[in-house]
Amino acid sequence: MRIPRLLVEQPLVAGTTVELHDPAAHYVRNVLRLEQDARLRVFDGSGAEFTATLESLGRHTLQLALGTAADSAADSPLAVHLGIGLARGERMDWTVQKCTELGVATITPLLLARCNAKFDGGRRDNRLRHWRQVAISACEQSGRNRVPVIGEPVVLDRWLAEHTEVPGLVLHTADSGALAPLPAPTAVRVLVGPEGGLDDGEFARARAAGFTPWSLGPRVLRTETAPVAALAILQYLWGDLA
Repeated sequence: MRIPRLLVEQPLVAGTTVELHDPAAHYVRNVLRLEQDARLRVFDGSGAEFTATLESLGRHTLQLALGTAADSAADSPLAVHLGIGLARGERMDWTVQKCTELGVATITPLLLARCNAKFDGGRRDNRLRHWRQVAISACEQSGRNRVPVIGEPVVLDRWLAEHTEVPGLVLHTADSGALAPLPAPTAVRVLVGPEGGLDDGEFARARAAGFTPWSLGPRVLRTETAPVAALAILQYLWGDLA
């Protein structure tokens, strides 16, 4: 039987007891349906995970007895910083979920010219919390111990100015060279356009910032498919899927 995993957003120390409140207690009791003395694994986002035993389970609280700590091998040595055109609803959720499963380090939604989605300032915090929860659930499912950083949507030029020491790839239908002969980096930035693609000005600014054009083949992929395909290829070439 697969042992469930749970993110605990407080520092964890082997051999201690931690108390959790709702919504974590609600999740353990009503979703996982665990009972007293059940075993699970917990992690706090720092890189290690712990064995744990459910000591008590109340209506709104629970207590976990922590066992030994063990490093996880599920976090990739390749840090992929993804900048992607802001997509609507489930498309953005799907991107966050699948890219988290594939080991992405950061995801930044970008406000690009051809984005059909709008970032309503009134719902800003709710959307950011929702995307983070999608990423947390994907970490719990996939075995990752580090939750990727989900940034708030920014304009392209601001994102291009970040992590300038890290090589960049811009997905584009233009011809591009093979990636395999390139020296294997420990981090890479990947720029993916929205549903309508990058416009000429955005592509030119990415090129001016040192990004290398990269084509994923003859077929045009949807905005939620392209980053998943890109992550899988990069993890195969330079990460932990070889």
